[in-house]
Amino acid sequence: MSLTDSSPEQIAKAASVASSSLATLPSVDRNDALTAIHRSLTLAKETILAANAQDVALASQAAADGQLSQSILKRLDLNRPGKWDDMLQGILDVRALDDPGAVERILTYCGAWLHPALYNTVGRVTLKTLLDDGLVLERVTCPIGVLLIIFEARPEVVANIAALAIKSGNAAILKGGKESTASFLAISTTISSALGATAVPNAAIQLVTTRDVIGSLLDCDKYIDLVIPRGSNELVRYTKEHTRIPVLGHADGLCSIYVHPDADLGLSVRVVVDSKLDYPAACNSVETLLVHEAALDTHLPAIASALLEQGCSLRCDSASKTALSTALPADKVVLLQAAVDEDYDTEFLSPVLAIKTVVLPEGSTDEIALTLAIAHINSHSSHHTDAILTSSPWLANKFKASVGSACVFSNTSTRMADGMRFGFGTEVGISTNKIHARGPVGLEGLCIYKFVIDGSGQVAGDYGGAGGKNWRHERMPINQQN
Repeated sequence: MSLTDSSPEQIAKAASVASSSLATLPSVDRNDALTAIHRSLTLAKETILAANAQDVALASQAAADGQLSQSILKRLDLNRPGKWDDMLQGILDVRALDDPGAVERILTYCGAWLHPALYNTVGRVTLKTLLDDGLVLERVTCPIGVLLIIFEARPEVVANIAALAIKSGNAAILKGGKESTASFLAISTTISSALGATAVPNAAIQLVTTRDVIGSLLDCDKYIDLVIPRGSNELVRYTKEHTRIPVLGHADGLCSIYVHPDADLGLSVRVVVDSKLDYPAACNSVETLLVHEAALDTHLPAIASALLEQGCSLRCDSASKTALSTALPADKVVLLQAAVDEDYDTEFLSPVLAIKTVVLPEGSTDEIALTLAIAHINSHSSHHTDAILTSSPWLANKFKASVGSACVFSNTSTRMADGMRFGFGTEVGISTNKIHARGPVGLEGLCIYKFVIDGSGQVAGDYGGAGGKNWRHERMPINQQN
């Protein structure tokens, strides 16, 4: 890793050159680099947390002055319980993952036999077809190339991205926000020192220290292959509107939970409370609670009471507010607020939850209720993460098949939408795009593929037409040698 103040084009060009070397670096060397990063960060903990405390102090004052949101402040703090340990564990988890290019055989690539110890991202065969005798087509995984990651107030992103980029064979350019300057400089200096003794090219991971270069970097489509913005809705939208480079990410985390009346009550309370209050500033925190009208009396009072006890504000539609006004004690009823239409399209990122009733036409079935809930979610959700609480496998499966979000759950918290929790080690971000990578994007999401043919002198004119040869087009076992 290098801290650089070079011009945007020089940065991008250096990363592009380094990506070619990193892509062919043996897996053992990339894993050794992750070990070195983890060791150095562990030893530098006090220095890094002291730098982070400086950022937090400045950000706290900015938040008090109304110049910074509380959600950004919370994301900045590395002293939040578990955050430092999760960052370090993520590096080890990524190191332990199977190499995205490894297969349990010796590969032939570009005519050269590769020893199993040299497996790397250029090499996992996912399709193999015999086109003709002596003519074999393979689809082979490879790194995307150069990633540009723009982040705000998320100092742990430096370690997360460095680990995933190195493991997947991608070069990465990181540009952090001013809120986390001291933190990411401390982390980056530590990582840079660690990588200096490894085989990873210095320019493979670059932290840009120059101010006001984001626009210029977004113009470097000749060298940068993918942009990943991590931050506010404004940052994501700005990025999408100012670059020709593909953008992976999401603008909002507007997540919903639908409570069906057959759901287990204890499970419902536990899941909703965790989804809203485990970390309200997270993009996978639930923002809208949809409640079947039959569950207004059976489930909602216990859910609402548990939320109110922990300081959550509830914005209720008319039916849910009426039901709660009858079921809850007076000291809790006075805390209820009336919802407005905008609440169901708002990412609060705070202890606020909008509640909406699924009202059924007379004589409607469970399937109709589910259809109405799904229609609301598909219309108002940001397609990040949505969940259903039900004891019916049929309803759960119908919900999961019909909701068009990147993550769709049954009977578990929306907070489960996370690379670490998915077993990805860590993530570069959450994608709501309908492209090759959706949801938490880990190692596999940073790989694409290329098509490789090994021939023996065949030409296109040999096939088709009068007297031409016929194609064989036979699927071959992946592990069969050419």
